[in-house]
Amino acid sequence: MPDNTIEIAKEIIAPGLLRRFELPVSRLATQTLVSLPVTVVNGIEPGPKLWLSAAIHGDEINGVEIIARILGQIDPKKLRGTIIAVSIVNVFGFIEQSRYLPDRRDLNRSFPGSENGSLASQLANLFMREIVDRSTHGIDLHTAAVHRTNLPQIRGNLEDQTTYSCAKAFGAPITIHSKTIPGSLRHAATKKGIPVLLYEAGEALRFDPFAIDCGVKGILRVMDCLNMYHYDQLSNEKNLIESRSNKWVRASCGGIFHLEINLGDKVTRKQELGFITNAFGEKRVAVRASVNGIVISHIQNPLVNQGDAIINLAII
Repeated sequence: MPDNTIEIAKEIIAPGLLRRFELPVSRLATQTLVSLPVTVVNGIEPGPKLWLSAAIHGDEINGVEIIARILGQIDPKKLRGTIIAVSIVNVFGFIEQSRYLPDRRDLNRSFPGSENGSLASQLANLFMREIVDRSTHGIDLHTAAVHRTNLPQIRGNLEDQTTYSCAKAFGAPITIHSKTIPGSLRHAATKKGIPVLLYEAGEALRFDPFAIDCGVKGILRVMDCLNMYHYDQLSNEKNLIESRSNKWVRASCGGIFHLEINLGDKVTRKQELGFITNAFGEKRVAVRASVNGIVISHIQNPLVNQGDAIINLAII
């Protein structure tokens, strides 16, 4: 075989080709086959093997569009290395517009999985075996959970030099050092020595044009950083902001929350971020920042209970 020929689940992709195929997962009660859609763009020259994944949580759809736009721009004959793209990992949740699998398991707490476990465990095992094990780098695309929205941000182990270089190249509005969570795809891949970026942007079940544009440009910049693909019209982002931790501001009482700040705003400790009233607009209670930081996430649903996490601040 030529040096850059790649084989995934008995599918052989020669250099200079784009190939789309499906990995069978299981059958529904109707006996309809559900499969994992995979697109491989294999460059002429050997190089890094970058996986792109989205919709591990089935209702997080921004990443689906990001990957579609990336694949539409890449010429295999100008690519060095390989892109392995799985734009809909949790096919079951995607169909149902749900974060979870049919048994309510969170796929991103099921890695590395096993061949004989739950459906989530088997799907995680398939992804690790056929995608992660054939990759040298990874970018996993997410949004906020339902009723929340996220400022475009990169999360990763910034103490790892390769991960840090890719994170800087991505050029998101903010880059956050974060530990891996056991059971997550990033945790399982990191244990195999594969550097992974986690991109968080926008909200569930919505296309966010800014989040999508930021994700597309960021991935192209990472590919340029890895010497996989050069895109002439892409400029490098400047004045990148890094954070080592973040903190949620919680509701001190139940009621209706009135937001007074925006994603990306810099705030200072004790600054008023909004206020909570009852349903009649009475008994106003201020919500204040507990640290100096940048607003990286907030709720979209104004109805809150005491103790709800309502605004996330990246500490700077």
